[in-house]
Amino acid sequence: MVFSTPIFVFGFLPCFLAAYYALPKALRNWLILLASTLFYAWWRADALVVLYAIAGGSYLAGHVASRTISPRTKTWAVRLGVTFNLAVLCWFKYTTFLLGNLNTALGGEVLIVPEIILPIGLSFLAFQSISYVIDVARGDAPAARKLSDFLAFSSLFPQLIAGPVLRYKDLAHQFAHRAPTLSLFSKGLRRFLQGLAMKLLVADSVAPLADRMFALPAPTMAEAWLGAAAYSIQLLFDFAGYSAMAIGLGLMIGFHFPENFNAPYVSRSITEFWRRWHISLSSWLRDYLYVPLGGNRRGKVKTYRNLLLTMVLGGVWHGANWTFVVWGIWHGSLMAIERALGAKHQETVWPRAVAWPLTMAYVMLGWVVFRAETLADAGAMYAGMVGAHGIAMRPELITLTTTTELCFLLIGAAISIGPRLALPSRTLSPGLQSALLSILCFVALQARTNSPFLYFQF
Repeated sequence: MVFSTPIFVFGFLPCFLAAYYALPKALRNWLILLASTLFYAWWRADALVVLYAIAGGSYLAGHVASRTISPRTKTWAVRLGVTFNLAVLCWFKYTTFLLGNLNTALGGEVLIVPEIILPIGLSFLAFQSISYVIDVARGDAPAARKLSDFLAFSSLFPQLIAGPVLRYKDLAHQFAHRAPTLSLFSKGLRRFLQGLAMKLLVADSVAPLADRMFALPAPTMAEAWLGAAAYSIQLLFDFAGYSAMAIGLGLMIGFHFPENFNAPYVSRSITEFWRRWHISLSSWLRDYLYVPLGGNRRGKVKTYRNLLLTMVLGGVWHGANWTFVVWGIWHGSLMAIERALGAKHQETVWPRAVAWPLTMAYVMLGWVVFRAETLADAGAMYAGMVGAHGIAMRPELITLTTTTELCFLLIGAAISIGPRLALPSRTLSPGLQSALLSILCFVALQARTNSPFLYFQF
């Protein structure tokens, strides 16, 4: 089930909200668990085994780590809990990739490569579960009082599929004590509608343009840069739209989720970009990978190494493909260079006049390999970006490009860099804005039959 479909907007969500507010507070966590189970089972019921195996294993590891007085037992509880989560993630996400590459190295189909279906949202679930086990062992988070509470947290449907990456320590008290109000519900509804509009009106409108350009075997300079720009807008509005919808849904039932985006396309360095893009993931990588690796405490060379390793592993987290490895190397290398130039102590290390366009060029170049199916496809796009296949856009592609695609590309670009240009973020009252977005989203819902979120694949 997808947030941006009629079955969710007009069926699942109203039924859930009606039941949620009709039930006494003591039963609402159980309803969340039931609704989340139905929501996930809508995709594949058998994937629930994986979902609850991870949640149950992590709960058990956290329970042991919080109750034992033996440091050795606590250490082993953490090791087994983290290893279990990583083992499940690696089996489903990387087995086919690793065996396929081994077959290539061995020169034939030596090893049998099984067909494994990746449960959607597995990467987010694994990272959330790992942070729970570690935080409980450190004493940074309380252990879940009941298995049902932790299952409800792990399967919480507003963020189950594509984040934000939540930490139990931030929501533990909310599962026990939360006070939904009409004001909070209204705020959540507006936020949900904003996210829905970002997805349906902007991301889905520019998606055909991006797909068309990335499908070209030899794009010209104009086509390659147009495709990169379209995908940059599509990805931002798709993922930030999902995050906004998840945050809005949380507010409707009394939860406060952390923000996941903060105008990333106004950044003037890659370091700043990662403070603004997918904030929940970047902070997770910092706290549970970069810092344990040593952070910046062991000299400059090891700091650069830790930055590179963190970003490479962050790239691999997104998918089992060499394109994500290269994307991680690209961002990790740029962050290491910026650190070497003094990024820790100043807003940007690049000349102020070119800091923003240079950063956006770095980001767009990274999105090319992130979007490409293979490294060869990315290479064709990069060749096109430097004019290897010509300069101008070909007439047949001009004909295929619609006014709607270009208009929403420009609208998306204006919104994404609005804070940098000091554009007003709101010109309508909240009520009128919600009414207008409701009408536009309703029309878009009727017009589109399929609207998957990009981050479902990760």
